[in-house]
Amino acid sequence: MDILKKLFSSNGSPSLLFHGAAGTVTGSMHLLRAGETILALDCGLFQGRRAEALERNSTFPLDPKRVDALLLSHAHIDHSGNIPRLVRRGFKGRVYCTPATGDLCEIMLADSAHIQEEDAEYWNRKRARTPAEHIRPLYTLEDAHAAMKQFQQMPISQSFAAGDGVSVTFIEAGHILGSACVLVEVGDKTPIRILYTGDLGRFDMPILRDPVEPLPEVDYLITECTYADRRHHNPTDMKERLVKVVKETAARGGKIVIPSFSVGRTQNVVHYLVRAIHEGLIEPLPIFVDSPLSTRATDVFQRHPECYDAEAREFWMNAGGGDLFGQHGLVTYVTETAESKALNARNDPHVIVASSGMCEAGRILHHLKNTVWDEKNTICVVGYMAQHTLGRRIVERRRELKIFGRAYPLMARVEVMNGFSAHADQDDFVRLLGPLAPKLRGAFVVHGEGPQPAAMERILREAGCQNVHAPQPGNTFALDG
Repeated sequence: MDILKKLFSSNGSPSLLFHGAAGTVTGSMHLLRAGETILALDCGLFQGRRAEALERNSTFPLDPKRVDALLLSHAHIDHSGNIPRLVRRGFKGRVYCTPATGDLCEIMLADSAHIQEEDAEYWNRKRARTPAEHIRPLYTLEDAHAAMKQFQQMPISQSFAAGDGVSVTFIEAGHILGSACVLVEVGDKTPIRILYTGDLGRFDMPILRDPVEPLPEVDYLITECTYADRRHHNPTDMKERLVKVVKETAARGGKIVIPSFSVGRTQNVVHYLVRAIHEGLIEPLPIFVDSPLSTRATDVFQRHPECYDAEAREFWMNAGGGDLFGQHGLVTYVTETAESKALNARNDPHVIVASSGMCEAGRILHHLKNTVWDEKNTICVVGYMAQHTLGRRIVERRRELKIFGRAYPLMARVEVMNGFSAHADQDDFVRLLGPLAPKLRGAFVVHGEGPQPAAMERILREAGCQNVHAPQPGNTFALDG
């Protein structure tokens, strides 16, 4: 059946259509039809094997011209990264988001476009055997800049109209800077209330406010389930372990290399180090953040103290003098390639935080090449490493690692710290969503794969909601009033 017919076949009731991150953990995009208005909830890039990613990212569930507005939960590329493509294909509506999300998207979408242009150029020059095998980037830097003109930043906790009879409110999600749950109310007298979680964050993490508690009562819930089947380590323990690793490695005369994602994880790690130095837990030592995107993202973090929790705000205003991320001298932010290469000649104890998080590309590869073979050094893993990545092989402590086509023995120490995740875990979901469950008319579980959707279904059913679905792409549901 035609997608529009499916969306409008519910006799006037609102309806949901699931497209991206349904049965997967990437490429989030869902459609909500309310009256004659069609809203998109997120528009992320699907990240996977080249051919599948190209197919999924090039295909939208309906003509982008037919989408009236886009409600963006946060800036991570798997939630925002396909917006320039949507605009390029004819989307003319507003992209509503929080101020911090808009500022992060300005740098992240440009970075995504740059990577795609470089990737297409490399493929066409090195891998394509004939012009017929040439590829084009999904979108260009020009497309990313054009898309930003359609962004409209809305304050958190302030309702606004996103269509005829449609009211929207962003609610603090505590996941990354600016992240929000999206509350949509359809109708005037007795509105149908729908809550889309985006990605929920954790409690007691550094810098950011906790997720709002309690969440508002709603009729329908669309929730992520990325870590519904596991529990994270305590973030306080992570700070203590990080301090221990730095002190022990420095005492050996070694260096600490930390592969880290540029937005969120890098700022948390750096803030822990800055706090530890201020508190006298470690002696000052050179700390380098080697990533242009991390540097720009940290500037955005500095511009949005309204997102900070009470502890970070106190440090920002008093103890740390506004220097949450060591930008006044404790930390050196490296942007130029020559500066990055110069770090490899250093023999003194120091810390390098570099992207990319899974060690598959970027400057981290050069630092690992110069680190892994020396037992004085430590590689500190602060994030999930997917299968078949160099990061996973480091976590598994393989005897030998292949970097840039050459084999290196893994002699450096490897410390794995899983407590830095910014995603809610099983206990957080029970705490945040459990109170909503008994009054829900229905719940939809997205942004998960393998055992994760079943784990979230179990959480919601045990809390009192029996009408739980784990939709697949193309599934449509009527939301009865």
